[in-house]
Amino acid sequence: MLIRAKLELMKPCEFPEIQHGGLYYESMRRPYFPVAAGKSYSYYCDANFVTPSGSYWDYIHCTQDGWLPTVPCLRTCSKSDIEVENGFISESSSIYILNKEMQYKCKPGYATADGNSSGSITCLQNGWSAQPICISNNGDTKSFPQKVYLPQSTVEYQCQSYYELQGSQYVTCSNGEWSEPPRCRLMKPCEFPEIQHGGLYYETIRRPYFPVAAGKSYSYYCDANFVTPSGSYWDYIHCTQDGWLPTVPCLRTCSKSDIEVENGFISESSSIYILNKEMQYKCKPGYATADGNSSGSITCLQNGWSAQPICITKWEKGKRYLQSDYLKVTIGFPDCINSYISRILFTISMLIMDSVPNSRYKCQSYYELQGSQYWSEPPRCNYNDRNYYAKTGDTIEFMCKLGYNANTSILSFQAVCWEGILEYPRCE
Repeated sequence: MLIRAKLELMKPCEFPEIQHGGLYYESMRRPYFPVAAGKSYSYYCDANFVTPSGSYWDYIHCTQDGWLPTVPCLRTCSKSDIEVENGFISESSSIYILNKEMQYKCKPGYATADGNSSGSITCLQNGWSAQPICISNNGDTKSFPQKVYLPQSTVEYQCQSYYELQGSQYVTCSNGEWSEPPRCRLMKPCEFPEIQHGGLYYETIRRPYFPVAAGKSYSYYCDANFVTPSGSYWDYIHCTQDGWLPTVPCLRTCSKSDIEVENGFISESSSIYILNKEMQYKCKPGYATADGNSSGSITCLQNGWSAQPICITKWEKGKRYLQSDYLKVTIGFPDCINSYISRILFTISMLIMDSVPNSRYKCQSYYELQGSQYWSEPPRCNYNDRNYYAKTGDTIEFMCKLGYNANTSILSFQAVCWEGILEYPRCE
C-alpha cells in the first residue's frame, strides 16, 4: 500500500530584534538563526522595561506566525515618580506597565482640575501621562469666624489668587444648616510653552509636570540671533490668567555689523537691534538718501534688516560744472517681478557737452531725454520701452515697496548683471 503525505515547510523565525532588551548569550546564539517554529529562548529587558508577565526576563517563542510575545519588553512607570499635592495614591502597586492606569484621590476640601474627588493617570511610552493635582474646591470666608451664627446670617466667601469662584459668593444659615457653599476652581492652566527660537531650561525634567497653575515661572533661553524682550539671552516666562508672558519670548535681533553705508555712516552707538527697532544713518556731505534726505532709517524685521541703506550723489544747485564732466544721478521706478512690486534704482551718468552757460545733458543708451537739454532745471532720463537694460558687471539695487518686507537676504537687493542673468530678490 502506497501512502502519500503532503509536507509543508513552516516559515522559520529570523533572529529576534528586541527593543529595550535582548537575548541572553546573544553572540553565541546568533549564528544558528533562522530557526524552526517551536524554539524558545530566554531574554531580558532593560531598566524601566518589563516582560508582559511583569518580570525582567522571560522566554520568547518562535511560532508559525512569528515571535511571541510580539512586544517582548513593555515600558514601566514608577509610583515614586509621582507626588500628589493635596492628595494620595489609592493603590498598592509600585510599578505600572505601558497603558496601565494609576488611581489617585484628593484630600477632603480638594478636588481634581475637573472637579472630581479622584482621578487617574496612565503609563505611556515616555512616562506618566500627567502629574496629578488636587486643588482647593472651597475658598475662605472674608470675615473673622464666629462661634455661633444667628438664623439668616450670611457669610461671604473669596477664593485664593489664581482661582475663580463658582456659585454664589454668599452662604446663609437656615434651620441650623448652611446653604451650598461656592467652589474655587483653578483658572485655565498653562500647557507646556512652545517657545519659537528658544526653549525651557531642563525641558525634559519639567515637561511631565504640565499643565501648571497661574503664578508659576520658569527660566528659558533664546537661540542665536534672538533675545528676550529685556535684551538678554535668558529670562523667566510666567504663567498668568491670560496665558504665558511674555507672549513672544524670543525676539529677532539684527546686527550693526551686517550694515555698510556707502557714502554714509551709522549715527548710533548700539550694536544689536531687536525686532521692529529702527537704526538711524546719515549721509556724508554731498550725498543724500534715495528720497533726497540727509539721513534715513532701516528697521530690524523677522528676516533681518528691512533694506540696505544707500547714500547717492546729491545734486548741487549753483555749482559750476565743466565741459565733459559726468554727473551721476540715481533714478528709481517701480517694477513687477515675479508677482512682487520692487523699486529699481539705476545710477546713470549725464555728460555735459558744452561749457557753461550752454551746458547740455546726454542720456545713456536705452534712455530718452525729457525736458530741456540745456541747463536750468535738471531734465529726466526715462526708459523708452518696458524693458530695462544693464551691462555685464552693473549692480542694480532693489527696494521693497512701502508696506512690503524683504523675503530674501540683504545682499540679494544689490544684484549684479552677468551675461544676461540677474537673480531677483523677493518682497512680501
